Amino acid sequence: MWMNIEGHDQLAQRFAHVLGEGRLASTYLFVGPGGIGKRLFARRLAECLFCSQSIDSDLTACGQCESCRLMAAGNHPDFLEVGLLKDKRSLLLEQFIGDKAHRHQEGLCHDISLRPYLASRRVAVIDNADTFNTETANALLKTLEEPPPHSLLILIGTSESKQLPTIRSRSQIVRFAPLQPEVVARLLLETGEVDNPQVATTVSELAEGSLDQARAMADEQLWQLHTTAVELLDRRVLDSVRLAEVVHEYSNAAGKDAEPRRQAMLRVLGLVARHYRRQLRHDPNSPVAPYWIAKIDRCLDAEMHVVRNVHLQTVIQAWADDLARA
Repeated sequence: MWMNIEGHDQLAQRFAHVLGEGRLASTYLFVGPGGIGKRLFARRLAECLFCSQSIDSDLTACGQCESCRLMAAGNHPDFLEVGLLKDKRSLLLEQFIGDKAHRHQEGLCHDISLRPYLASRRVAVIDNADTFNTETANALLKTLEEPPPHSLLILIGTSESKQLPTIRSRSQIVRFAPLQPEVVARLLLETGEVDNPQVATTVSELAEGSLDQARAMADEQLWQLHTTAVELLDRRVLDSVRLAEVVHEYSNAAGKDAEPRRQAMLRVLGLVARHYRRQLRHDPNSPVAPYWIAKIDRCLDAEMHVVRNVHLQTVIQAWADDLARA
């Protein structure tokens, strides 16, 4: 197991080979489900690149040198990290080029252009790349097109389809596979997030290899919703009114603020899409398979509407009605 990260040894070997041949790209886009270790992999990769005792082709870190100690403490001067700020739904322009009073004097694009302080290169990790808007992506464009010497950018998202063309076309894409269900179950039990082995096994199978999804599904309220929703979804005639009521109740229970309610709805949409994907995998030649696919697509459309802050009650009712019609 490379650097204590589960499930991605082949990717580590691939990076070791690339480094050994001196072919490391300037920009990578890591894509894959949430909760499978993409951000941790990026940090561990940076740690190996910074380590003064490491040989690139080995892709290891000693854990003892100054760079390794600084990475462990979270304050290495050559490691930059940007992600969603609290209560924000997209990456902000100021995070990349500074606020209006300090344009191009602060922010990631400025910082990555500076010479390394300690290591041989600077590494920047941009989390939540799915949330780039056009203006912010354009601010990063020059850095992507003309990367500073001795720099590495790693962007982290969930899928290629959610990336803007300006980002996707200028990055080498690295696809991360979901974790195996038994790995997810073991991690849930080891961390104490789930204490019942049967529950850990069940939610891990439903989570499709995502530790984040497994954690969410271990929540008692979501588990109850799952049970009710599946019973409704499997009926010959879907009761869209009842489905909408159940989902409304769950999202409203998340709190009065809009953002927790949106996040609750996104969890529901992921749960329903996974339900239909499981049916599709179980019987891909079923005569109703095209309808399952249509329902999965409708869940993805609804996710987009939720992210774009469309009125939540309208999204829920329209989504439930469309599932019933399909």
